[in-house]
Amino acid sequence: MFELHVESNTPLTPLSDVDDIALQFLTHIGYLPKGYNPKTNVVDTQDSVPYRLFMDCFMRNIKRAWQVEELAAYLNTTKPTIYRHLNKLKAIDLLEEAEVERDGVMKRGYRIRYGDLRKAWSFTEANVEMAMQNYRQTVDHFQKLIEEAPE
Repeated sequence: MFELHVESNTPLTPLSDVDDIALQFLTHIGYLPKGYNPKTNVVDTQDSVPYRLFMDCFMRNIKRAWQVEELAAYLNTTKPTIYRHLNKLKAIDLLEEAEVERDGVMKRGYRIRYGDLRKAWSFTEANVEMAMQNYRQTVDHFQKLIEEAPE
């Protein structure tokens, strides 16, 4: 299932701090809810699991594929918490699964699609375009039925 929050916004190009950009961007697309208040004892959103998962694990190590167990250990949280946030990123279509070898064993890992956020975002854009086309077909069909309905 594809799910993305879309809102009118101004490009963040005047900003130069990657953490400021990330916080605003992740809020704009719905990965971090507006007014997000981590339920743990962290100081702010930048110390939260979803933010650190995206920035510290995936963006700052963009070529690396992470196993869920590694992410849980690195972020000092549970596997269900990791899966909850992975599923949000997968719903936006930014992540890909990759085989990871650790200690001679192949396991499933996750990373930013193609190891490049720009390329990954192309998939997100394609999903938005397809969703909008489907909405357009529904609107056209709905309007046609209303116009043809007897009064």
